[in-house]
Amino acid sequence: METRRDERIGKLIHALKRSDKLHLKEAAALLDVSEMTVRRDLNSHGGPVVLLGGYVVLEPRGASHYLISDQETRLVEEKRKAAHLAATLLKAHQMAFFDCGTTTPWIIEAISRDLPFTGVCYSLNTFLALQEKPLCRVILCGGEFHASNAIFKPLTLQETLGHLSPDIAFYSAAGVDPQHGATCFNLDELPVKQWAMRHARYHVLVVDHSKFGKVRPARMGELTCFDAIISDRRPDDALTALAKAQSIDLLY
Repeated sequence: METRRDERIGKLIHALKRSDKLHLKEAAALLDVSEMTVRRDLNSHGGPVVLLGGYVVLEPRGASHYLISDQETRLVEEKRKAAHLAATLLKAHQMAFFDCGTTTPWIIEAISRDLPFTGVCYSLNTFLALQEKPLCRVILCGGEFHASNAIFKPLTLQETLGHLSPDIAFYSAAGVDPQHGATCFNLDELPVKQWAMRHARYHVLVVDHSKFGKVRPARMGELTCFDAIISDRRPDDALTALAKAQSIDLLY
């Protein structure tokens, strides 16, 4: 039996087949309900309609597909623990690159509001977190917007990134494996991640323990590319041994 919520979701899907996105206010007006009702419908719905950055979008998903809205409420405490450790590495007046993903905003939240720094980012959720820091100079790399992972993919890396050399870079990953290295779901993230891996001076991989032993389709690079790996738990013996042999700082 179709519920009123199902009926509203159906109307949104139909509308989004004609338009790539709807502002939350537009969606509420279309359905003749409050914005809070639309939020509640989408938060409790398992279908392909999601809310990203104040817009309702249609995002088909698959078994190997990453959707940022799916990940935001998973392993929150574990991500927060790893992020707090990572935030201690940032020093005053440094330029820091912040990767996309749902762990990275927790790093930014843990940074003191009294710390002056420059934050370089290319994802919407990371940008929104950085702008809350009063002494942060924020640099957002523009380009084509990808709703599934909320990133801006630069049309050319020379537009903004070619002029920057970060002191430190914080990376996210969906898989961390001694043999296959650090991996993620989306190939469109690789150009900016790998730019940072070439140009930053200190590289920090920040992941929750669920990423250990996983291998995803898009390969960032060997674990030896990173100066530090930070998580909420100690990784398995193979990864711990690799870190020790390669002088990678392992913090948990």
